[in-house]
Amino acid sequence: MVDDVVLKNATETAWNVYRAGRPDVGARDSQRCLLERHLHRRWEERQGDTEELASFGIAYLQRLPRDEC
Repeated sequence: MVDDVVLKNATETAWNVYRAGRPDVGARDSQRCLLERHLHRRWEERQGDTEELASFGIAYLQRLPRDEC
């Protein structure tokens, strides 16, 4: 079972850092859902801590093509 606190904190951290540099991305942008699914899968594969998951999330968002969202 996924540790909801770790996953939630990692998602919030990655999303806030990503949005800080992109004022055009809204709080409810579809990228957030993609991020949540990515981090959930990542956590299931390799149960990291909040900081590790957040860094994976930031890297994922930066690689995500804008036209896929």
